[in-house]
Amino acid sequence: MASTAITKQIEKLGPWFHNIQLPNGEQTAQNPNLGDFPTSKWQQISPYLPQDMSGMRVLDIGCNAGYYSFELAKRGAEVTAIDIEEHYLKQARRMAETLDLKHKIDFRQMPIYQLMYDEDVYDLVWFMGVFYQVRYPMLALDIVRNCCRGQMIFQAMTLPGDTIFEADANYDISQRDIMNHPGWPKMAFIEHKIANDPRSWWAPNHACVGAMLRSAGFCNIQTIAPEIYTCDVVDPMPSIAVAELQSVLQSKH
Repeated sequence: MASTAITKQIEKLGPWFHNIQLPNGEQTAQNPNLGDFPTSKWQQISPYLPQDMSGMRVLDIGCNAGYYSFELAKRGAEVTAIDIEEHYLKQARRMAETLDLKHKIDFRQMPIYQLMYDEDVYDLVWFMGVFYQVRYPMLALDIVRNCCRGQMIFQAMTLPGDTIFEADANYDISQRDIMNHPGWPKMAFIEHKIANDPRSWWAPNHACVGAMLRSAGFCNIQTIAPEIYTCDVVDPMPSIAVAELQSVLQSKH
């Protein structure tokens, strides 16, 4: 496609959040406040992924304009990319055509909760830039774990501090003061806005991220970059999480 035609497409599909580098050197978004985003994030995470992902099935949750989906597809993965915003999906589908990756990626408009009714399972789940916008966070994690059979890359906007309190397995109800310890797993609820975004609901602390991931059935949790984690699934999925999901599924009927 001629450069002028690509430029017109970029302008028509704006505004952009993902800055995607096109073969002719053009870019979709150049935001000095974000730097080269999401390339900077991808460079931090990519060493923790296989160079050859041929045969791997990947789920990209909240794909936006598709940057991560494209990078994963370039390594050979078959990607299912979901988002609730049709605006972003239009951008992603157009860029997939421009980058000749349309055959490797299935874009779907759907909320994360709809994955509960999807029987597909994935070798890698990409769950970045979404968690703080999920109103029902533990349910979302249980749903994601249910469709993951391997690794997850997870990102959350977190509270400051890396302290972790090593909690006992059980406490008396009169011992609740211990929950005020700085390293106790906790999340801040955002009633109004962060960065003018009314969809922001939760900011967990570092300890809470690990606790929630373990509770949902993930292990080998590592911090690989600020606010970014890699983890693997525990097999089988925790029975209490399975029971909760089954009760939600049954309530539909």
